[in-house]
This record gives sequence, structure tokens and C-alpha cells, in this order.
Amino acid sequence: MPKISTRGIEMPASPIRKLAPLSDSAKARGLKVYHLNIGQPDIPTPEIGLDAVRNLDRKILEYSPSDGFRSFREKLVTYYSKFKINVSADDIIITTGGSEAVLFAFMACLNTGDEIIVPEPAYANYMAFAISAGAVIRTVASSIEEGFALPPIEKFEALINERTKGILICNPNNPTGYLYSRAEMNKIRDLVQKYDLYLFSDEVYREFIYTGSPYISALHLVGIEENVVLIDSVSKRYSECGIREGMLITKNKELRKTVMKFCQARLSPPLLGQIVAEASLGVSEEYMRDVYEEYLERRNFLVDSLNRIPGVYSPIPMGAFYTIARLPVDDADKFCAWCLSDFEYEGQTVFMAPASGFYTNPELGKNEVRIAYVLKKEELQKAMLVLEKALEEYKKLKTKN
Repeated sequence: MPKISTRGIEMPASPIRKLAPLSDSAKARGLKVYHLNIGQPDIPTPEIGLDAVRNLDRKILEYSPSDGFRSFREKLVTYYSKFKINVSADDIIITTGGSEAVLFAFMACLNTGDEIIVPEPAYANYMAFAISAGAVIRTVASSIEEGFALPPIEKFEALINERTKGILICNPNNPTGYLYSRAEMNKIRDLVQKYDLYLFSDEVYREFIYTGSPYISALHLVGIEENVVLIDSVSKRYSECGIREGMLITKNKELRKTVMKFCQARLSPPLLGQIVAEASLGVSEEYMRDVYEEYLERRNFLVDSLNRIPGVYSPIPMGAFYTIARLPVDDADKFCAWCLSDFEYEGQTVFMAPASGFYTNPELGKNEVRIAYVLKKEELQKAMLVLEKALEEYKKLKTKN
């Protein structure tokens, strides 16, 4: 039998989706499964976006330009200006989701063996995209005790060598919900400037910031404009994960020309998705305000509920719609699997993402889970009761054994 590639073997399984077969089996047994594992909002997609599909008047569903429709990119310029991000339509390349934006950025900027530094825990697919590009992720650990604040910048600098090509951040952060301060962003800027590195900045959750602290985009940072690659997506903003529309934004013309080669090779981003996303940019302020207030209420309820469960601790996330919670278990991977395979409470169970998959260091995240508060408050309330009962029963089992 032919051998699988080394790249394929090294590609990590998704901590968000790897337990899906157990979840499917639980549902087949008749259980209600509360999905806290994945950032799939239950918020309705804006009607203005859905109407764009319903009222579609096209005879041919053709290729779009490889960098996306110009009308879409021009409307995005207006959107970003609301956040004092000053870009032109030519600075924006439409991609097949934010995921492709990350992948193309890595492929255009990194050679085989090049390294990028990432604070962890980090979105697990960053590791997968780095492996796809032949690059290496070097991590600096943040801690739950400090609310996952940016680790000391000296720890980043200690990892820099001749193979280091960039720093990657997610702000607001997935999976922790942390929001980097102006002071932290300035420290990153200074390091990027000092060593002439790329700064890859995933900012898809900018609409969801729950503190008085300002959102500091990488494109707000003075002096590194040519170094910044901003990653964006409409998936979470408008609850449109399935249309797969993302953006790669950079003022670096040479980099854009290089990324376009990869874009042309894959022909074009999704046509229907662009139509939906472009229409959704005209969504009402009322829709965005209602969505924001809904997530804020869910966050407050979830974090309060988690911290009321004996032995559980969650810091207060400042943005996005995730939190990392520490559980009173020795192996969260086993506990999360057990919840789906062997546990039920009144016909219900919970599906969480083990946090170990968001770390590269196998010693970290063993007793942590990522929870996405993408369910209605009533559903979250039931899920928290089920989690509390699961922890009680799991403790009894461990005591017996």
C-alpha cells in the first residue's frame, strides 16, 4: 500500500470536531447534545443577506475575479473605515473563508522550515495551515491565572532566530476571548519592527468586545504598515459560516501580487457567498446591536454559571464568544469523550472542545476546555446543569477506581 505523506501524518486532528462521531452516536441513542464545542452561532443570518440569494436574477453562476468582486471590496473599505482602518479596495483580497486567507498568507510569506511565533492557547487550525505551508509554529504560553494576557515580550524575543519570519495573533482571541491592550500591541509592533517580521493578525471578532478597552487593530500600528497581514471573515459577524467568505488585507503590494498567484490557481472565491456577504454589509445597526447584546448576556451568564460549579474556573473573556475553563479533572480529553459516550442527565449531555488541542505543548491544557457561548441563554442554563452533574458523576467514578 502506498505511504501517506509526512505532512498528512503530522496534520493535527481538530479538537473542535474530532469528537463529532461520539456526538453523532449520542444523538443516535436519543440524547440531546448541547454543542459548546464549535463557534457556529445560532443567531439568524441577516435577512438582507438571505434576500440577496432569494432575489438572485442571474442566468449564469460564473467565476468571479480571483481577488473577489470589486463592488464587494469597495463596500468593505467603508466598513473598515468605521473602525479607523484605512485601506483601499486594492488592499483587500477576498478568500474562501478566513481559513484560506491564513493559508495563503503563510504560503506567500514563509518558506519550508521558516518559523512563526504564536501565543498559546491558539486556534488549532493555525497549526494545520503552518504544516500545509511547511512552516513551523513556535509558541509562547499564556496562563489562565493571568486571564491569558500577552506573555512577556521577552519570551517572544528569546525564540527569534534566522528562521523566524513572523508573529501571529488573534484579537479578540479565539479560544480565550482575550483582547490585547494598546500597550501589548505596541510591544508586538516594536518587536516586528526591530526584526522586520510579518505580523499576521486575525481580527474576525472585532464586533464582539465587551469591555471599555479599545479595539487596536494591527493596521492601527504606525511604522509596520508593510509588515501587517490582516485576516478577516464574515462568518461570525453575520452568522454566515457556511458561505465561506474571508479577506486578506495588506498594504504590501509585493505580497498581494504573490497571494494573487495562489488565488488565481484556485480560480475564484465563492460567487454566491460574495453576493450574500456584500448585501450583508448593509445590515442595520439594530441587528448588530441586538447580536452584540445577546452575546454579552450569554457571556455574563456562562462565566457566572461556570464559576459557581465546584472546582471550575473561567476568567472573564473580553471579546469573541469563547472562554477557556479549567475543570476539576485530570484529563479533559477523556472527560469530554466520556460525556458523549457514557454519560447522560435526563436525556442530555454536553459537547465541549478539549483545550489540549489549542496548545502545542502536550503538558498544557490537560484540565481545560474551550466553551463557545453560541447557544441561547436557556440552552446554556441547561448545559451548565448537565456539566455540573457530569463532573459530580465523573468524580465518583474516579474515586471508585
